[in-house]
Amino acid sequence: MRGDSTRAVHAGLPAPEQGRPFLPGPTFAAPTHWAGDAAPEGYARFANPTWERYEAALGELEGGEVVVLSSGMAAAAAVLLPLLGPGDVLVAPSDAYPGVRTIALEHLRPRGVEVRLVTSHEDAFTAALSGATLVWIESPSNPGMDVLDLAALAQAAHAAGALVAVDGTLATPLRRRALDLGADFAMSSASKHLSGHSDLLLGYVAARDPERAAALRAWRGLTGAIPGPFEVWLAHRSLATLAVRLERQEANAAGLAELLAGHPAVTDVRWPGFGSVLVFTLADEDTAQRFLAGSALVTEATSFGGVHSSAERRARWGTDDVHAGCIRFNAGIEDLGDLLGDVTAALAAATATTR
Repeated sequence: MRGDSTRAVHAGLPAPEQGRPFLPGPTFAAPTHWAGDAAPEGYARFANPTWERYEAALGELEGGEVVVLSSGMAAAAAVLLPLLGPGDVLVAPSDAYPGVRTIALEHLRPRGVEVRLVTSHEDAFTAALSGATLVWIESPSNPGMDVLDLAALAQAAHAAGALVAVDGTLATPLRRRALDLGADFAMSSASKHLSGHSDLLLGYVAARDPERAAALRAWRGLTGAIPGPFEVWLAHRSLATLAVRLERQEANAAGLAELLAGHPAVTDVRWPGFGSVLVFTLADEDTAQRFLAGSALVTEATSFGGVHSSAERRARWGTDDVHAGCIRFNAGIEDLGDLLGDVTAALAAATATTR
């Protein structure tokens, strides 16, 4: 297999054609010229060549057939809602993305789906598998940063008769290919690392079973969870730098994790060894907010995966069982020395004794 950067640069590009661009521009359409028998190509809610090129690109990275949707939550919903009905059982992490938990508890459970929320550990998942219909896994978990044995969990879930869906947003397909490890669905928010510039919303689901992929496409068209062609084109354009962005972000995250682990004001530093996101804890809410306010380079914002370093006090949402001083930090691509200096200064300002 070719290297990550080689694959990311060339993924989904059409064959060279004299005088044509490397990546054709977005196709803007609603109805198209289409005479004769009906076909999905006749209306752009069902097909668009810009989607198809990006789906082909992501398919090369994920190792499956990809369906691109309007956001990460649209992608999650496209797996959860059509698959589960009365009498079915969903097993999911108790610290799953809040939107996933909302779908599970406020939409699936009232419709007769049994929802089993478990801690992000292999033993907890395995103990909950009896009678399961779908197992939803996030690895690494967010914000706990727990890395699970996907291959072992997929094998156990399949033995119990369940399908497996993995949210690999934090890892990206360059670090963990969930389909290779046995998952039936690999879902991701492409708003994060895949696009990398914090300027669009996009999501996708990958599957190897053609019938499952076709069902996802049908759901997308029926519900209108379609992405804009310009956003898709921007994401495809940005894909070429994914490997180099991720390499730089991981180097910065490693440097930050080392700095934070040795700082007396910081506890519980979590970084799984890949990806741009690390989590650490300061004394309390006020200290965390002073840290965020005291940084010149780190933007206070939610989300992650972008080239700009950003951070937030995760407890502000009230959706995660985390310490009031818990910081989720996205390492960007700034020079490491500048970033370490900025974080060191912000920590000093945050922990200075008030006179």
